[in-house]
Amino acid sequence: MNGIKTQGRPAGIRVASAWAWVLCWGLVLAGASGCSARRFAVNRLGDALASGGTSFSSDDDPDLIRDAAPFSLKTMEALLAESPRHVGLRTAAASGFTQYAFAFVQSAAEERETTDSTASEQLRQRARRLYLRARDHAFRGLEVRHAGFEHRLRERTAEALQPLARRDVPLLYWLGASWAAAIAQGKDQPDLIGDLPLVEALMERALSLDESWNNGSLHGFFILYEPLRPGAATLAPAKAQEHFERALALSSRQSAGPYVSLAESICVSAQDRGRFESLLQSALQINPDARPEFRLENLIMQRRARWLLSRVDELFISKTKPAP
Repeated sequence: MNGIKTQGRPAGIRVASAWAWVLCWGLVLAGASGCSARRFAVNRLGDALASGGTSFSSDDDPDLIRDAAPFSLKTMEALLAESPRHVGLRTAAASGFTQYAFAFVQSAAEERETTDSTASEQLRQRARRLYLRARDHAFRGLEVRHAGFEHRLRERTAEALQPLARRDVPLLYWLGASWAAAIAQGKDQPDLIGDLPLVEALMERALSLDESWNNGSLHGFFILYEPLRPGAATLAPAKAQEHFERALALSSRQSAGPYVSLAESICVSAQDRGRFESLLQSALQINPDARPEFRLENLIMQRRARWLLSRVDELFISKTKPAP
């Protein structure tokens, strides 16, 4: 979601400033005075939504953002229907749908899993659909710059990735992040699971192009991904730790996301309860106001940290022997 930061999860579902909204959206609805004027109005508002105006990322009320985000996302899609080759809007839509799905749909599904399995499954299916929607926006954005990209990626992966440049990293990240998240929510769909090697190739290419992008977001992705690499179980803890340390450095240790991700991805499988709790406490100790551009992300990830701590007895097998 260009607007809500989840781990590695950048800032900003952008909303247009008042003048841009009134002037440009009014022109769009009125049809302007011809196709070129209409397209000009759409593109101007698209530029404002994609890269300017007021960002949600510094807001201190996640529930308010949860309620406001769908309107911004649907506005982007309405504009994309008029201007489908607007790369900035494609990037913002891919980002926005990914982060909205994680922060407000997938998380709700996980929290309801033990109390209402039917509602939880419905939310998981919705999250998967939103992730795939984000993926498709990212693909279309890359197609503008690299015609035939999706087909080549599926048929000749290395050849498809070679021409990509640093400016493509945002779209690559959101393509890989949304695709991986959809796979995680669609474990009963073999065709989707079979795409995981493509996700890995995309994110490795993005990392090679700009490993510092968005305060270490790519390293944040790999904290979660390393344990999923086929045959990499023994190497995963060390590799995830390397990405964790790099993500902390690139975010000036002001992002809660890396702490939460390492706790979830490594500590649970290793049954390391002590480090799990320590990492989540470190996430909670971060001051959300220290970096306003991280505020919403940190509030969301700290809420997740509290939820994980509330489940510690479920996640870890007690080593205490029962009384005779």
